[in-house]
Amino acid sequence: MQSPPLLPLSRDLVLIGGGHAHALVLRKWGMNPLPGARLTVINPGPTAPYSGMLPGFVAGHYRRADLDIDLVQLARFAGARVVLGAVDGLDSATRLVHVAGRPPISYDVASVNVGITSAMPDLPGFGRREMQIDREEMANIVLYQIGALNEFLKVYGLRLNHVKPHGALYGMAARQEHIAHAICDATEHLEVPIFGLAGTLHEDIYTSRGLPFRAEFFADLDYDDTGRLLITREQPRLDPAEVAGKALRAVQEGIVIGTGGATCPVRAETVCIHSD
Repeated sequence: MQSPPLLPLSRDLVLIGGGHAHALVLRKWGMNPLPGARLTVINPGPTAPYSGMLPGFVAGHYRRADLDIDLVQLARFAGARVVLGAVDGLDSATRLVHVAGRPPISYDVASVNVGITSAMPDLPGFGRREMQIDREEMANIVLYQIGALNEFLKVYGLRLNHVKPHGALYGMAARQEHIAHAICDATEHLEVPIFGLAGTLHEDIYTSRGLPFRAEFFADLDYDDTGRLLITREQPRLDPAEVAGKALRAVQEGIVIGTGGATCPVRAETVCIHSD
């Protein structure tokens, strides 16, 4: 008598995203399915644009609607299951795909359709307004921006020199531990200095995580008589010679003159001057 098989009779292949590559998989699967395998495709909607037709669309040969693939019909042809939803997590340890509002979907093999959706830039000024955001999302935002910059650097044969949180993010990282840690999460693999304000969480968190820290001095902003940086919405026109003298004092003597005339110690390992 033959022993029962120890392995499952079916394996789960999950396609995450319904774009060009996965559409071709579904089509070929329908013509020649793999025995013992179950196929699932996950996509936010029932249709997906076929990027192979994009050049023809740009040239005016197709309408926008002509680009859309009917994933439901294609999956029916392939004998595949369709799950409509946005994937918000992929756990390789448990082999589970997490889809918002649905139970996790198990897989033996998962294929992720990676693409990009181009859009207009964010509205001006948003970077100077604080947001309520968790550590993981903040780290992903910073990592995304670094990735975009690195592609430009590759084109010109340059390397990333440093990372500096900017605008509202700078102040948030100086005061909120989870934001400072998010900066570290996104940059610790880069092995480049992180610029920040000495005596704040910038220095405390970055150095505790083993990242190289550079104390930043702001030559075109005021400091109060305790040495605290003052940030205002509007700045008056400044005398270039005075700004230069202020920067030299900070670098050479380690001091800054506060708004009330007090002499305060500062560290200036890098100097920031705003272009605006």
